[in-house]
Amino acid sequence: MDISSREQKIIKILLRQNNLSSSKIHEEFVGTGDDISLVTVKRALSGMVSKKLILKDGLGRSSSYEISTLGRLFSDIEATEYCAIEPDRRYGQNCYNQNLFSAIPDIIFSAQELEKLEVATAEYYCRIKNASPTIEKKELERLIIELSWKSSKIEGNTYTLLDTEKLILENKEALGHTQNEKQMILNHKEAFTFVHNNSASFKILTRPYIEKLHEIMVKDLDIGKGFRHGVVGITGSVYQPLDNEHQIREQLDILIETINRVETAYSKALIAILGISYLQPFEDGNKRTGRLLANALLLAYGYAPLSYRSIKEEEYRSATLVFYELNSIVPFKNIFIEQYDFAAKNYLVK
Repeated sequence: MDISSREQKIIKILLRQNNLSSSKIHEEFVGTGDDISLVTVKRALSGMVSKKLILKDGLGRSSSYEISTLGRLFSDIEATEYCAIEPDRRYGQNCYNQNLFSAIPDIIFSAQELEKLEVATAEYYCRIKNASPTIEKKELERLIIELSWKSSKIEGNTYTLLDTEKLILENKEALGHTQNEKQMILNHKEAFTFVHNNSASFKILTRPYIEKLHEIMVKDLDIGKGFRHGVVGITGSVYQPLDNEHQIREQLDILIETINRVETAYSKALIAILGISYLQPFEDGNKRTGRLLANALLLAYGYAPLSYRSIKEEEYRSATLVFYELNSIVPFKNIFIEQYDFAAKNYLVK
């Protein structure tokens, strides 16, 4: 999706104030250093309607414009700046967007972004080509340790990387930590082993495999298995996921259809991470399940799995909140590209 800087400005205006006339949108440009004419604004709006980035309602002087779900998806938001605003003062949505998954296009990475991912994959293939079985075993252990540590840390787990290594390799529990922290890490190990051993089964995604993955992720953590029946809140956000089990199942099926439809494994993995987190189909453990599901999809197509080792937890959370409230994939897409490039250069897991 080729979106100009001027079009991004209009998207941001409509994210804050929807259903505006062309003249009202033009007023927002005054004093911004981009003092364009009303005619130019109208021309830009017409082009954006054609691209389906915005929707037009009415005719002539009574017409108004609102942002479409597609426009939301590709809105270029500065996540840290947006999340610095207090939750109740933000301009995002507080309810679930039932059109979101079906609006995701088959191609979500630009040609330049896809080239960067493909270059990283080519480098990854060169590195694993001549790896010995001994090296492969050690690399698999390292990836599991670093993924289990960082994915758990994103959820507030206080185990250190060294603690995690001792727990996974020597079954030595760290002092001063809860049993739940220990179990969370061990569940990551078991879940990654499951997706690694069954990677081919994830090429065509089905609901039972997602449920099985979640079941492993929440094993012995006093978290209910199966689909959520009631309300769940999101800390630090006004966004409220669906609370109806029938709708949750229906939306999960749409998410699965979307993941199976999109063109590349990179797109499938990115949508899986964000989609499971957004829908929150389970009582707890959704983001963890999304991260492991993304790795299952990458492995299914022979790509490098992610450990998230180099990501800052706050950056991850901010990008996720932007998707919850504004439905923009842009901040998290940037994280995904960075983390995939890191994984391709640092691991030898196939």
